[in-house]
Amino acid sequence: MDHPELAVPSAPAWTRPAVMLPIFAFLSLLGGLLPSFSLEANIYVFTLGAVMMYLGLSQRVPRKPTPRRLSRGLAWWLLPVGVFVFFELSTFAVGDDKNYPTLSLLADPLLDDYLPRAIFYFGWLTGFWGLVRR
Repeated sequence: MDHPELAVPSAPAWTRPAVMLPIFAFLSLLGGLLPSFSLEANIYVFTLGAVMMYLGLSQRVPRKPTPRRLSRGLAWWLLPVGVFVFFELSTFAVGDDKNYPTLSLLADPLLDDYLPRAIFYFGWLTGFWGLVRR
């Protein structure tokens, strides 16, 4: 006996990696053309983030299953994140950008060139897409 209400809907074709990764590559190459920390770049990032947030909240994207329990290796991922947050907050709290620059200020020379900026856009888009799918 068939139960159509128990059928698992298949993912839409546009959510597959073969479709999304070339779209992200194009958006990254386009975003890399914008000057770092400019008004245009900020509007571009805000627009892409708003679209992804809408997709994540609207249930239009199929979700990946949630793991039942966290893996043991999670602590090894949280350790560098914790160190990064500690240093970023402490250098921000000191307020002396000349002697104690934040990591975002240290990344500015790297983001001046087109290719690294496009690569960072790609990493941001794919990471945000992973959050949308959860």
